[in-house]
Amino acid sequence: MPAYDDRGEVRLRPDQAHPARMYDYYLGGKDNFGIDRDFAAQVAKVFPSAGPAARINREFMHRATRWMVTEAGIDQFLDIGTGIPTEPNLHQVAQQLAPETRVVYVDNDPLVLTHARALMQGTEQGRTAYVQADVNDPTSILSAPQLLETLDLSRPVGLSMIALIHFVTDDQDPHAIITTLMNALAPGSFLALTTATPDFAPDTFERITTIYREAGIRVQFRSHDQFASFFTGLELIEPGVVVPHRWRQPETDFPGSIDADVSVFAGLAHK
Repeated sequence: MPAYDDRGEVRLRPDQAHPARMYDYYLGGKDNFGIDRDFAAQVAKVFPSAGPAARINREFMHRATRWMVTEAGIDQFLDIGTGIPTEPNLHQVAQQLAPETRVVYVDNDPLVLTHARALMQGTEQGRTAYVQADVNDPTSILSAPQLLETLDLSRPVGLSMIALIHFVTDDQDPHAIITTLMNALAPGSFLALTTATPDFAPDTFERITTIYREAGIRVQFRSHDQFASFFTGLELIEPGVVVPHRWRQPETDFPGSIDADVSVFAGLAHK
């Protein structure tokens, strides 16, 4: 899906579903096309909690970002798989605590590019930038002028890849992608990661896999142990790999049944 047409203008594909726009639909957004809504509605039919699960997943990003800023002093972030801007965006969360924070957003959906200006409305002290790129080519992300002009890779960075890695299948070598990205970041950097998982409802997620593939979207949902392997060589922050609503939430007694309704694993790890 090229980002530009022959005239150099953003090229949108309303005839082809995209994960970022389907995720926007789950979050209750309106920046999606009919084909995105059609396939997302099919997912919601077999997994009725898709919307709440997406919101809980995003709330983990908010908490992980706040933790990195307040507990680890992180003041620069690389957010890959940004999606359609949904407030509060990562830079808004971080800059509320540390106005000087710098953030680079990365996505491969041209519709996200059309909204990129909304991602750059940060504080005067901080800075934000947007890179149109694909996670399957991490070197192009790391060498992008927008990134190099915004982030200082000799200092720690918070790498955020929320609800992204299940769109990278094993034959695309997600471990190598994460290793390439983390190797480029300074010691003291962090990796925040989430994925949908079939562990709680295998039949349901087999059907969801079929829906995404019929939409032309590659997807591979992973078990707890498969997901945890992405943090190999890093130090997981307590409580480790858990369902996102159990990661450093204020004391709340969640019923066990909600874990299956969410069907997501999350983790934050330190280099």
